[in-house]
This record gives sequence, structure tokens and C-alpha cells, in this order.
Amino acid sequence: MAIHAHPQAEKADPVPEADGPWRDPSLTPEVRVADLITRMTLEEKAAQLYGIWVGADAEGDGVAPHQNDMVDPVDFEGLTTRGLGQLTRPFGTAPVDPGVGAVALARAQSRITEAGRFGIPALAHEECLAGFTAWGATAYPVPLAWGAAWDPELVEEMARLIGADMRSVGVHQGLAPVLDVVRDLRWGRVEETIGEDPYLVATIGSAYVRGLESAGIVATLKHFAGYSASAGARNLAPVRAGGREMADVILPPFEMALREGGARSVMHSYAEIDGVPAAADPALLTGLLRDTWGFAGTVVADYFGIGFLETLHKVAAGRADAARLALTAGVDVELPTVRSYGDELIAAVREGAVAEELVDRALRRVLLQKCELGLLDPQRPVLPAALDGVDPDRARGTVDLDPPRNRALARLLAERSCVLLANPGDVLPLGGTGRIAVVGPRADDPLAMLGCYSFPSHVGVLHPEMPMGISVPTVLESLREEFPGAGIDFAEGCDVDGADASGIAQAVELAAGADVCVAVLGDRAGLFGRGTSGEGCDAADLSLPGIQAELLDALLDTGTPVVLVLLTGRTYALGGRADRLAGCVQAFFPGEEGGSALAGVLSGRVNPSGRLPIGVPNGPGGQPWTYLQPPLGRVNGVSNLDPTPLHPFGHGLSYTSFDWEAGAPVPAELPTDGATDLELTVRNSGERDGAEVVQLYVHDPVAQTTRPESRLIGYARVPLAAGETRRVRFRFHADLVSFTGTGGRRIVEPGDIELRFAASSDHADIRHTVRLRLTGPERTVDHRRRLVCTTSHEPVVPEN
Repeated sequence: MAIHAHPQAEKADPVPEADGPWRDPSLTPEVRVADLITRMTLEEKAAQLYGIWVGADAEGDGVAPHQNDMVDPVDFEGLTTRGLGQLTRPFGTAPVDPGVGAVALARAQSRITEAGRFGIPALAHEECLAGFTAWGATAYPVPLAWGAAWDPELVEEMARLIGADMRSVGVHQGLAPVLDVVRDLRWGRVEETIGEDPYLVATIGSAYVRGLESAGIVATLKHFAGYSASAGARNLAPVRAGGREMADVILPPFEMALREGGARSVMHSYAEIDGVPAAADPALLTGLLRDTWGFAGTVVADYFGIGFLETLHKVAAGRADAARLALTAGVDVELPTVRSYGDELIAAVREGAVAEELVDRALRRVLLQKCELGLLDPQRPVLPAALDGVDPDRARGTVDLDPPRNRALARLLAERSCVLLANPGDVLPLGGTGRIAVVGPRADDPLAMLGCYSFPSHVGVLHPEMPMGISVPTVLESLREEFPGAGIDFAEGCDVDGADASGIAQAVELAAGADVCVAVLGDRAGLFGRGTSGEGCDAADLSLPGIQAELLDALLDTGTPVVLVLLTGRTYALGGRADRLAGCVQAFFPGEEGGSALAGVLSGRVNPSGRLPIGVPNGPGGQPWTYLQPPLGRVNGVSNLDPTPLHPFGHGLSYTSFDWEAGAPVPAELPTDGATDLELTVRNSGERDGAEVVQLYVHDPVAQTTRPESRLIGYARVPLAAGETRRVRFRFHADLVSFTGTGGRRIVEPGDIELRFAASSDHADIRHTVRLRLTGPERTVDHRRRLVCTTSHEPVVPEN
């Protein structure tokens, strides 16, 4: 039903004056907001605490589970007389030309400001997980590919470009990055994460936040907290993580992104941890996030998350009760549309069931953020300057959200994220002559490059009548451009997840007659079961989807060298097939320029430098497993299951070779509050330019709680010309080896540790070990501890 004012609103006190000091930009935001709150009615206060999703459909194929229960018809014109907190996804709900969308958004904002007494615009938010989720916007590699690149600076630059594009059309807030640490590869949203290690997730995620915030966009950390640790890897399942797993694995990326990145918003998780949903957990959203960490921004609801307290978690008796729980916990804004924070909340406050102080607390945070964004100022542009005065009918084509600079950066990130997993016979790089059989269901589909939160996969698939909006060359198209002198033929072989094997015979015949076969297999990104990877697309096991493994076996049986290219949102078990491959390249939904990047890796135009942000399992079962396991989590004699991965976290090969040498010696002892520099030199001993990723792990032989065999605490991506040597320096601080002790406090414990310079997390890849003894008292540390291992590298000039 349409939303109307509650009958009890007629008994409210006389409406206060709208004008006052809050309009004066020379005053501090705190003074302005405090004055404004005193002038607002309860209805006007509540209106700032929710969004409206114009154009959201409660029916049809695109509906998320439970969405039809959560979306009520909204009287937009009537509701905005109270004001409005947020506009939900004006560009990400349906295909709209960016220029037309910018003018439409400006018109909507004008209606909002003209309807309300205070003339305050709504804050417009959008998804930006792998680029601005809008029609015609650049589709960058997914976050898992950011992790594979091990390149925070490049990710920061990408985020800055994404933010600039969003600001250019009137958007204020981006719902990214995802800082969930992978705990089980079967979880469908692995593609949205950065990896299985908290330090890698934290450093890459913080870089993304810095880039987005530098463009004036409010970055929103999600999903706070524990979402990825769901039982059985099922989306939105209960979380059974213990306190130490939360403190040492789940929470550190959020700590760093707030302190080092400067994020101004946090989105609560759908998860329930030990029976308490995050949206109703004051210890998490207020006690930890605000009182301990000092966060002063806004907490926004994951879509329908407040309603889920009533409908899924069953901890709220109704909409007003859900509002009470969420406001008490510290959820400031209800997204994506009004349900619990509207009339039901207003009535509950008037009846004394919800304290108005809770409304005012959330309102203050919302208005302070709007003040920071200039939305309370009397003089503010309604339209971006480039569109000022442009007639709506002529706005089409005036905004380019996929310019050459975006595509160039998307290509560079895609190239750096490709991981060469295996090259046993030096078949790669390919010569580019003779006959190449390209086989597989991912070889000639543009959507094979894109994750579930790219606009074409997220929204575009529901509008087949519309063009994609961006150019996304396929692997097949890119190989034909890369190898103009080769004869390239194609056969699909099978579908991504179908059972029809009728095409395998043609693929086998094609491969048998070729000099080399490039098999392009993997995932189709989708939502809620409409894909093999993505939100709500969890895997029963880690076998390749459908009958793709059967296709691969048939290709291997031909005797033709088979190079496997994987385009996926997670890693899959290759089992005994791995030893039969002539080469294997892993790409994680590498974006619109992914085809060119992969073609470049296969030809040698690009020397691969990606490293795995998650391990590759050896078998489809025996999960969950990440490299952060204590001794009992590894292979042992008391279980018949061996969880050892085929390729470990951090693994990746190159077309050149690197020699590592130890640097200057360090003291044998270091205080538990001390720091020291660690050095080594790395030389490119091959004939190709390349980049090595130097990884620093800590091994704690004996500790008061069980510890992982090794844990990443630093890394450096080091580009090296052929023959070049660089000195790499890591600034190590004892805080970096802290962990949660038996007393539940984070400590730095005195004793022996090993600092391992390695090419991956595997023991066999250790290149140099520094043994230290930490001396002095056991130290208790908190979120103010040293979080980052700073690195630098410089060329070594050869002596004459």
C-alpha cells in the first residue's frame, strides 16, 4: 500500500520554523546539525533515516528472494514532503543512458528539495563493486582479481576513476568494498571478496577506499561482520565463528579500512553470529565499531536487513520492533526502501515503545554526513556542470562512463591479475602459428568476463532488448586479433552448467586436428541460483560446473597439448587432470578488457605476475580449507582426508626467473614493542621484463593459542627489467605478529618467531628466513597497533 502519515501525526506539536543557523556554511557541521534537529518534526526526522527505491520491481525474474515481501508501493510525491534520506540506485535499477540518468536524478532531487520544508536533497547511492554499476560504465575486474594483482596502488587508482564517474552524474555513496575474508570456497560470493588472507584483504580494500573517498564518494564497507564464515558456505546462513576467528581473521580488514582508508560508512551483515543477527547487535555496531574504534560515520542496512530481523531471524515481533532493535544496535539508515523506519517507527516513538533519542542519534550521523557532502548548503549545484542547461531530450550520449583512460586501466589491472598456475612443458607462451583449437563454453561469451555485480550480469540480463552498453571482447575474438597468422577454430563443447554432452564430439575432433588446444572453462556469474558463481549461487562441491570436467578429459585424451584457461569466481579442483595439462592460466572475472589480457598472457605479450589470493583445491571435497590453519587443520595421520591444496595461496609463475638474496643481517633479539628493517635483493635473471611478488610471512613455533603454520604480514610487487636487481625493504614492527591470547586480549607474546620471505604460503617456496626472539613483557595491543608493514624497493647499481 502507499505510505501515508500516521493518524497520530495530527496531534503533534506545532511545526517549528524551518530557517535558522543550520543554513550558515560558516558554522561548524556540529552546530548546524544540532540546530536543524531541533527544528524537525518526528516525521521529518524519520524521513532522513530511509531510502526510496524508485522503479524497484516486486515481481518478475529479477526479484531477489523475499523482495516481494519487502517492497511496498510508495507514494513518492506524498512521502517527500517530509524530506528523504536516500535515493536507491537511480542508475543501477534499469538500463538508462548516463546523461539522461543524470538529468533525471537532478529532476528527482529538485522535486525532493521543493517538496520538503528544509530543501535537503537525498543522498544517492549506487553499487560499485567492480566499477560503477550503471549502463555504459566501465566493467573492471572483480575484487578477487584485485587480490590476484597484489597491487594496492593500481586498485586505488581504479577506485578514484570509479568515484569520479559516479560524482559526475550526481551519485554520493558507493556500496563497496567487500571486506569479507574467504573461509570456504564453496560460498557463492567468493568472487566479490579479495581473498582468503586478512592482511591482503585489508591492504587492497583500504586502497580501494582511499581511491573512492578521494573522489568525494562515501565508501561503504561490507559486510560487517562475519558474513563469509557462514555454515556450509550457504548464503545468509548462521555463522559459528569463535571470538578469536572474528578478532584475528574477520575484523582486521574493517579496522584497517577505517583507520588507513578513511571509510565514512559501514553496511551491517545479514549474518547471525552465535544467535545474534548483526543488525540487532549493539556490541558489534556500537560497542566495537563506535565506542572502541571511534567510527563516526553512518551504518546503513544491507538491503532488507532490518526487515529480515522480523521475517528470517525471528527476533522482532513486527516492523516497529525491528526498527527498535536496529536503531538500538546502531543502524542509522534503512535500505533499500522504507519499511520499518517509516510510519511504524513514528507510531512506536509516540507510543513510547522506541525512544526518540535513538532516532535523534541516527539522524545526527546522517545529517553530519549530508553536511560534509554540501547537501545542507543553500547554494549547491543541482546538475553536474557538464550537464547544466542541457535539455533532457538532448542529454543522451553526453556522458561517457567508459572513456579510453578507464579501459586502459581496466586492461592493466586485468593483465596483472592473470595467474599462470602451471607451465610444465614451456608450451606457453604460444608461438601464434599453426592451428589453434579454442574450445569451451567461456571462450566466446562476453559475460564470461564479468562478475555478478557488473551491470550487464546484474541488470542487463533482465533487459535482453538492450545492447550491453560497453564493448567486451571475448577470449576467442582476442586470440584471433592476437594471432593473425594462426588458424583458429572454435567449438563450444558444452554449456557452463548443463548436462548436454552432444557437443563434445565436435570439440574433440577440432582439438585432435590442432597443434594446440586452448580450453576456456569456468563460471557464469549470476544471482540467487541463476549462475554458478555470485550472490546466492553457492556450490555443493568444488568440481567444475556441469560437465566441463568431462569435456576437459575428452580434450586431454586426444593427445593434443591442452592449455586450460579458467574464467571463474572461485577456484575449482583439477585433481589428476592437472598433471596432464600443457599449461594453466587462472583469471577471476577480469572485466571488459579481460579477453585482451588473457590473449596477451597466452602470446607472451604480457608476462604474468598475478598470484593466487585463494588456494586451488586438489580435490572437490575436504573443504572448507584456507592456508590459515593450525597444525590440526593440516594433513595428519588421524584423518583420511588430505586438505593440502594443489596450488597454495600466493602461488603464481612467470615467463622469467628471479633470484633472491638475503640483505643486511638484523639483530637476533627485538623488544615486543620494537621495529626493524628487513632487506633482501631480487634479481630478474631471465630474458624478459617481469614482476616478482615478495611475500613476508610469520611463523610462530610455540604460542599460548594455536597459530597458523604461517600468516602473511607484508608483501611487495617488484617490477624488474631483464637483468635488473632491486633492493626490497620491509619495515617490520612487532605489532604485526600480535594475536588473540588465552585471556581474549590481543597480545604481542615474547618468544621465538620466524619471518619468512617466500614466493607463496607453501613451505617449499620459502626463499629466506629471519629468526628473531621477541624480548620483554607480554604486551596488550588494540586497534591502534601498527597495522601495515611498509615496503619500498630501489634499484641496485652494479659495481664497476
